[in-house]
Amino acid sequence: MNTAATNQLTSFSAHLDLQYGKKGTAERDLYEAEFEAFKLGVMLQELRKEQGLTQEQLAEKCGTTKNYISRIENDASDIRLSTLLRIIRDGLGGQLKITVDF
Repeated sequence: MNTAATNQLTSFSAHLDLQYGKKGTAERDLYEAEFEAFKLGVMLQELRKEQGLTQEQLAEKCGTTKNYISRIENDASDIRLSTLLRIIRDGLGGQLKITVDF
């Protein structure tokens, strides 16, 4: 790789600092929260597809609507913890474990 090009590389963290501000700023905190919601939606979509379920089938199994499942998977909806638990437990047959990091 060209040395000049190497010198222009920045870490992803540095890119986020430039784009959204340092950790702890309002704009960066908003980005981090939205990214976590996005990751949750993608994870649920992948789990649903691994089990060969449609959004409608998953919704039926956990007592919600296809539209709501779609909104979660596409990061267009906040999700209540009780609903997330139902989706994981009743819809996907899994167990939710939550950790808190400081």
